[in-house]
Amino acid sequence: MADQQELTIQGWGPGGGRVATVEGEGDDATLGLTADPDLSSSLPKAARRYLTRELGWTPRSTPAVPVAEIRLSPSRLHEPARAALAAVVGEEHVCADRESRLRHAGGKSYLDLLRRRGGDASDAPDAVVLPGTTEETRALLAACAAHGVVVVPFGGGTSVVGGLAGTDPDDRPAIALDLGRMASVQALDVPSSLVTVGPGMRGPALEEALAKDDLTLGHLPQSWEFATLGGYAATRSAGQASTGVGRFDELVAGLTLATPSGVLEVGHPPASAAGPDLLGLALGSEGTLGVITELRLRVRPRPRTAEYEGWSFRTWAAGLAGLQRLARHDLLPDVVRLSDPDETRANLLMASGGGARALRGSLRARRRRDGCLLVVGWEGLPGVVRARQKAAASVLRDGGAVRLGARVGEAWRRHRFDAPYLRDRLLDAGLLVETLETAATWSALPTVYDGVRRALRTALGSGENRPLVLTHVSHGYRTGASLYVTVLADRDDDLPLQQWLTAKRAATDALLAAGGTLTHHHAVGADHRPWLEREIGPLGVEVLRAVKQRLDPLGICNPGVLLPD
Repeated sequence: MADQQELTIQGWGPGGGRVATVEGEGDDATLGLTADPDLSSSLPKAARRYLTRELGWTPRSTPAVPVAEIRLSPSRLHEPARAALAAVVGEEHVCADRESRLRHAGGKSYLDLLRRRGGDASDAPDAVVLPGTTEETRALLAACAAHGVVVVPFGGGTSVVGGLAGTDPDDRPAIALDLGRMASVQALDVPSSLVTVGPGMRGPALEEALAKDDLTLGHLPQSWEFATLGGYAATRSAGQASTGVGRFDELVAGLTLATPSGVLEVGHPPASAAGPDLLGLALGSEGTLGVITELRLRVRPRPRTAEYEGWSFRTWAAGLAGLQRLARHDLLPDVVRLSDPDETRANLLMASGGGARALRGSLRARRRRDGCLLVVGWEGLPGVVRARQKAAASVLRDGGAVRLGARVGEAWRRHRFDAPYLRDRLLDAGLLVETLETAATWSALPTVYDGVRRALRTALGSGENRPLVLTHVSHGYRTGASLYVTVLADRDDDLPLQQWLTAKRAATDALLAAGGTLTHHHAVGADHRPWLEREIGPLGVEVLRAVKQRLDPLGICNPGVLLPD
């Protein structure tokens, strides 16, 4: 690629968002998101024209309110509780100042962003506390239990499902337990391919540390730049290469969980038959059972080569059938991303430069203008990659796919973390921008896809306003695949929260009715918990409640998420 703007194939999902920053000074400052200078300008003209035509949308300026105007109630953390926490971690690690509290106010869901853009920081913690060890975390939990203080674990703040809500039915004071001080590699066992790390470590820092021994974790969700390893474990995250590398829960060999009732160490690599696997209880627990303070992760040699390329299917059904054939023969690439016709068209129309024009022309010449773009990638030893690539290519061609070449695949790889910045510009321009995801068996996938799209279009479409529903498969399995849906619509400035809540409710009901899972990798959080009982059954909910009662009898650990009322 000649330059960054030549061809961008990135998808539209906001992923995990970006870390909060305070930008500007004084009354003109805003609580925003860090951004690459090349991506922080206003929405491109081509994008405005396309979205105006598709959505019936009138572009307008709806900037976030200045930081000085954000409403923040005084801290409710009473002095005896503050003193008890300071006695555990030190005065310097208990922060109740305005900026610290704002930086830890909620996550990066559309609803989170709308509230803070409108000046509402009612979900901000009463203080931020930073423990440095498992022992300090355990002592903090004991102190919080004794003083009636709610604890919300905080890593990168990238939850997109209200996972940091900390809504307490008893309205007790709440702290954000920031894991930033526990962000180091504690041990590396190269012969066993295991690394022990703190939960506050971020993906880039871990990869840099592992590179010294020619190793990698290989977990790359869209929130990779800012999310933490503890957050990945607490939400059962999936990365962009999870089809090959595995979901994050498959990479966890063991962990340490500090709870109000004590410290629980689970997992025994390489494998054990000593009863039910308690590791599965901690993974995906979203901070409701305690705080993950240490992780033992499976790592692998750094790939010697990486090959990414683009393909085109004539239809969505043909694309799904092609991926199913790859899965049946264990030929799925490490990265699989199949865009439906709407997402493919949006990407091609909004991409700029000569490369994008050439690709559009090539697809028109091949009568693939309304087809589906597939990006695939292989990483590993050169000989193995070539063999896998050749075998997969044969299956794809047999299914009617046309190879577009490495340029398309490399463009996607280069820009895969750009979409969250685009989301901020769309919000500034008066759009609703949100995502949802699910997974289903290959047989149920078409029905889930149709049901979700129909529900969203019905809930968000009225008059001349038409939502844009963009969908892709981002993770493949032998038995099925995930669906990632990005929604754009003209925002209802009078009732913006209710607009999305209505659409989300309709889409979730539709996907569950069609056989999809409640969530594939975003987790339950506050947004999905009303439907959890439909996913795991009343007895399943009671089992989780019983575990929570044993580990957190006073209910101080992240109430308001995961478990239904």
